[in-house]
Amino acid sequence: QHRSKSTQQKNDAIAKRIKDEWPGGVGQKLRDVKPSEVLQWLQHQRERFATSTYNEFVQFIRRLFEMAVSDRILADSPAKDLKQAKRETPIRDTPTWEEFRALVNDMRAQKRNSDAKASADFCEFMGLAGMGNAEAASLTWDDVDFVRGRIRVYRHKTDTGFSIPIYPQLRPFLERLYGEKDRITGELVFEVTDVRKALAGACKRLKLPHYTQRALRRCFITRAVELGIDFKTIAAMQGHQDGGVLIAKTYSHLRTEHLDRMAEKLAE
Repeated sequence: QHRSKSTQQKNDAIAKRIKDEWPGGVGQKLRDVKPSEVLQWLQHQRERFATSTYNEFVQFIRRLFEMAVSDRILADSPAKDLKQAKRETPIRDTPTWEEFRALVNDMRAQKRNSDAKASADFCEFMGLAGMGNAEAASLTWDDVDFVRGRIRVYRHKTDTGFSIPIYPQLRPFLERLYGEKDRITGELVFEVTDVRKALAGACKRLKLPHYTQRALRRCFITRAVELGIDFKTIAAMQGHQDGGVLIAKTYSHLRTEHLDRMAEKLAE
């Protein structure tokens, strides 16, 4: 099975650590390995490495013994009950709507950068449409139906398609972009497909946190939540098929915070 160079390097490093540190020694036969020894070795790694790295050790050990079972070297895997460690929910910086607008304007103002307009257009679309980098990058003008007011989206991560409305905040932007020149069948909407460098530069100039491209989608979702759009509808806008479960789990705190702020306006 083909693996990337970085993955192979990680696997080589784990294999070396097993060779150097395995409790039963490198000469121990696979059939003699006990589940307690596997746990002992992994616990030692858990104390030394971050959760993500520890989980890579767990995956490697499981695959190792699964291959032994598949090749009939073992009847049962001593690592079959291993579970990955739960990762802490990371704190993801998300721009406010005002910061998003400021970032786009700053990108557009960089006249010495030949890609300034194209980068600003791509960034603005992701924030206005709530669309991810891969989906926006593959969008063609054939996918945009101005008459029916819909955009056809392909979700690369899940290999599924869905459609979203052309939101009122998005339509003027798309109409302007479409009218800038004659369009041909199958033409990509955007000239650039990666604005990481441009976005990082704008964040630095505006003295804002280092927002990522993914933060632009979160900005869209956050604004939708604060405008009172229900989680199920927001989930449909994102192409989710779980009825809003993931959106509610991730963003429900925003609705409470927004409600508290609005409640303060009821002072006498």
